[in-house]
Amino acid sequence: MAVSRFSGAWCVALASLLAVAGCTSEPDYTPKPKGYNRIDLPPHAYQQLAPVHPYTFEYSRAAKILRDSSYLAQPHWINVYYPQLKASVQLTYADLRANPKSYNRLLEDARKLTNKHEIKASAIDERTLKTPNGMGVSVFELQGEVPSQFQFYTTDSTRHFLRGALYFRIATANDSLAPVIEYVKQDMVHLLNTLRYTK
Repeated sequence: MAVSRFSGAWCVALASLLAVAGCTSEPDYTPKPKGYNRIDLPPHAYQQLAPVHPYTFEYSRAAKILRDSSYLAQPHWINVYYPQLKASVQLTYADLRANPKSYNRLLEDARKLTNKHEIKASAIDERTLKTPNGMGVSVFELQGEVPSQFQFYTTDSTRHFLRGALYFRIATANDSLAPVIEYVKQDMVHLLNTLRYTK
């Protein structure tokens, strides 16, 4: 009988001690840093666009050329699609000789399409560059959670108008996509530097 009374008292004392220790000690917890999926980017390598459009350029070997299937698409609208990265560079082309009055409208449309992202963009950096072929290019880099991070248009104002925009087909924050955005931007710059019109 004495043994069971001692055991009961001992258990109560131990439980009380554990409860007090649990309430007073700080938990040993360190928050883990935010993690991102690993993205393996292929080395930059290029191939020539087939001569079926009034323009040609070199594009990434990691990409495929797809015809634009939207209901507004015109014959020489294409997508440079990166299956592994779920990224697409949408290219729209207009022949100004077919409709000389369309030049001003196309310029306005290009700016409107970029400015549509102002709501979500933390910054829009616009620059005018010259390609090795002497073509002027207006380039727009957009910062923030925008659906298109890099856009451009180039025109000779009398014959050709080409516009490009980068889009991703995945819902991922742009900070985690940063290496992929930079990778495709480098390819887009290469596209512009090798761009020439064939007709």
